[in-house]
Amino acid sequence: MENIAAVLYGNNDIRLEKYEVEEPKENEVLIQMASVGICGSDVHYWTKGKIGDFIVKEPMILGHESGGIVARCGPGVKNLQVGDRVAIEPGVPCRVCEYCKSGRYNLCLDIIFCATPPIHGSLRNYYTHPSDFCYKLPEHVSLEEAALLEPLSVAVHACRRSGVTAGCCVLVLGAGPIGLLNMMVAKAFGATKVFITDDVLFPPKSAFKSL
Repeated sequence: MENIAAVLYGNNDIRLEKYEVEEPKENEVLIQMASVGICGSDVHYWTKGKIGDFIVKEPMILGHESGGIVARCGPGVKNLQVGDRVAIEPGVPCRVCEYCKSGRYNLCLDIIFCATPPIHGSLRNYYTHPSDFCYKLPEHVSLEEAALLEPLSVAVHACRRSGVTAGCCVLVLGAGPIGLLNMMVAKAFGATKVFITDDVLFPPKSAFKSL
């Protein structure tokens, strides 16, 4: 099996390189990647070489918004089987700290997040990931849509945190991909008026046709 990866070496330096196909460890699955989104963080690492304290100091595979098909199962995997189509939750916490035990594992201080230095990401043909952070897709959800579930979850979390409910009036600042998702989720949550602003003429009007 060929495993080509998009590897970031530094500012504006991305190379396609061959990597070995990893064997899934205990409770891991090997996934044949089908769709990987390009996040703003990927672009930022590519153009700036860092985000805050996270600095690209050595080659790193990009990508974390992902969907694919289970190719192999490691020992102990019970929730998935070969051939399952899955979406990947890219942040894997320690599972034992107070945040994790209280259900707020996204705040885990020891979380390992795909394509965040020095952790490799999923923009490659084959990628291994803990099976409990891979979610089997229902038949009506495509693999392309699977790659959008991670950014969609950002919008769902934002609307929950801000208390969006039926009848709300919502202002979204920024009309990029995450802003558009927040607009869609706010409407799905029942907001009757949703306004969105941006400081550039983006996105085109066609982006709003289905909203």
